[in-house]
Amino acid sequence: MNTMDVLGIDIAKKTFDVALLRNDKFRNKKFPNNPEGFKQLDAWLAKQGVIRVHACLEATGSYSEALAVHLHQASHIVSLVNPARIKAFGQAELQRNKTDRADAMLIARFCLKHNPAPWTPAPPEIRELQALVRHLDDLIGTRTQLNNRLTDGQRIESVLESLRSVIKALNAEIKLIRKKIREHLNRHPDLKADHDLLVTITGIGKQTATLLLAEIQHLRHYKHARQAAAYAGLSPMLFDSGTSLKHSRLSKTGNARVRKALFMPAIVASRHNPVLREFSERLSKRGKSKMVIIGAVMRKLLHLAFGVLKTRKPFDPNHALGA
Repeated sequence: MNTMDVLGIDIAKKTFDVALLRNDKFRNKKFPNNPEGFKQLDAWLAKQGVIRVHACLEATGSYSEALAVHLHQASHIVSLVNPARIKAFGQAELQRNKTDRADAMLIARFCLKHNPAPWTPAPPEIRELQALVRHLDDLIGTRTQLNNRLTDGQRIESVLESLRSVIKALNAEIKLIRKKIREHLNRHPDLKADHDLLVTITGIGKQTATLLLAEIQHLRHYKHARQAAAYAGLSPMLFDSGTSLKHSRLSKTGNARVRKALFMPAIVASRHNPVLREFSERLSKRGKSKMVIIGAVMRKLLHLAFGVLKTRKPFDPNHALGA
């Protein structure tokens, strides 16, 4: 159990609620979710006599990262926790009130009881790469929506002309961001070396390799490949209830961007990567469904990615097959 003062943080887009737990008593406060709000939190903690605290908040991407970095730089211990763990803890405690204040107190109690592992922010070059990759993904998604509108609905020429103009601008911006990503990799030799190793794996192209480096910042530093698979939500879950045993499926409690990025590469790899083709054929002979096989190949791809980064050697299908 945690023996430090703990700070539960329920964070939203514009504000965040905190619950400071000291000597079994709560102190609550709400702050704006911006740099000025972070300074107000520092002053409030100092007023409470807090020098160092274990802060715990849900991993909610862009909403939580800025505050987490600020707290880490202020020498506090910071834990970013999967929201599914907090939800399960609340259900176990039979939480009835669902307010920002109540959620912050729940997160504080979770932190006190489970003492979650400390979080370390990614290096600046990884954070920049992640921002570029996510921006590119958003631009591509917007372009896809607009392209769909070109063929859907009423064919009003003035509207179609406007859509074509916006799509043209998006195409130019997508090209520019892709160039910036290439330049960013070239400016950081370690990132470039990791990228070049990943693309030696049949099925993993340049775009997938870049996303893996951006989204799984500690891929090379995990002790085991299964830790990376768990982070991505690619670990299998088996449902066993009473006398009923159901098929396993992916946990899907990790980074959805990684799972999305590996889906098509897994299909390609199951056909053209000799190691994964043999693997998928074995699963097929055992009667596994198509989606189960794809999920297993996605997990195997991540294991291979972990392997080449750990060994610093390009993927060799002959070695992997035991030739």
